[in-house]
Amino acid sequence: MDNLALYRLWRPQTFSEMVAQEQVVFPLRQSVIDQKFSHALLFSGTRGTGKTSLAKIFAKAINCLNPDKGDPCNQCEVCLAANGGSLMDINEIDAASHNSVDHIRRLTDEIVFTPVRARYKVYIIDEVHMLSQCALNALLKTLE
Repeated sequence: MDNLALYRLWRPQTFSEMVAQEQVVFPLRQSVIDQKFSHALLFSGTRGTGKTSLAKIFAKAINCLNPDKGDPCNQCEVCLAANGGSLMDINEIDAASHNSVDHIRRLTDEIVFTPVRARYKVYIIDEVHMLSQCALNALLKTLE
């Protein structure tokens, strides 16, 4: 843990640790408690506002084996694997460096497979605005 970048070291791991985002945290947490959520979410905002952190927390929370008031427990096997980056069912994709239509087509081919260890398969696509027009069209077809 000593060699982690500061932004990763101090990244929130639960909704409770999120700062100044209650207007977003509350509905996400409630959707976890109610087990009612959309098949796709879009987080938009300026850099450094917690979009990726919220997406990762939400992905853990909906898959957590022992959620506490909507927060992931960070102690079950699913949370520990997600925190360690070894949970195959939560995928983070950097669209800035994987922005071609071929990358998106590969992703859409993977989506059809059922989750391996978690309840839900989650894809977090960072920097989605960097996708090519063809890649965006392919992604939109999948989301519809």
